[in-house]
Amino acid sequence: MDAPPLPRALLSRVEDAGLNASAPPQQRWIDGWMLRFSPGKAKRARCVNALARGHLGLDQKLALCRAVFDEAKLPLVVRITPFSDPSDLDRRLAAHGMHAIDDTRVMVCPTLPAIEPEPWPDGVSLQRLSNAAFAQTVGQLRGSPIAQQQAHAQRLDLSPVPFEGWLLKRIDDGAVLACGQIAVEADMVGIYDVFTAVPERGRGWSRRLCTHLLARSREHGARLAYLQVDATNGPARAVYRRLGFADGYAYHYRTPTLPAEEGAA
Repeated sequence: MDAPPLPRALLSRVEDAGLNASAPPQQRWIDGWMLRFSPGKAKRARCVNALARGHLGLDQKLALCRAVFDEAKLPLVVRITPFSDPSDLDRRLAAHGMHAIDDTRVMVCPTLPAIEPEPWPDGVSLQRLSNAAFAQTVGQLRGSPIAQQQAHAQRLDLSPVPFEGWLLKRIDDGAVLACGQIAVEADMVGIYDVFTAVPERGRGWSRRLCTHLLARSREHGARLAYLQVDATNGPARAVYRRLGFADGYAYHYRTPTLPAEEGAA
């Protein structure tokens, strides 16, 4: 049996925490909409968040937003959540010919249990990284260009919520096994940028890393955990379910650019 839906008030707190943790320095308000235009990879930091209805018509507001993104040399992307205002924004953007992309699930562990992490096997080391080193590590694993790695590091350095980046590696040859970040705000922790090196997948590294990150977060006062994951990433979602996470809500993006073109931007 599926678990009952989580309270909307709790999910709204999770959404706020996610917005805080993804805040870039490149940010501007337009008539109730928060525009983020970081040159990094994460769409959360280079999209429009429709947080309040405002007073302008949709066409005028989109034109003002498009001008900002054009100046930043980024595609216009609007994030659609259950909290978007107006509530029919998704339908109205679809009527404008904007394409839906990147179906995402926000998974939540509403009561973080006391966790006893498994000991690491011999020859494996867990170490904390600086923001710049983490951005470089995960960027290299993803094949992100240098400019995106630098933008990621800048966002982490200037984040209103402090991040901790962690690296799991093999000691003898220094090979990266997996990496991940935590961002603790009040009694909530966000899990970000969990990535396992391709040759190491299927060996349980991400699950064990997340267990350690959650245990550390609980020691620092976190009692609720959240994360964002691609809706089609079945293996990752299965790992998170085993750790006590369940779907809280979904979000996606709308863009006038075709998905293949947007991905190349």
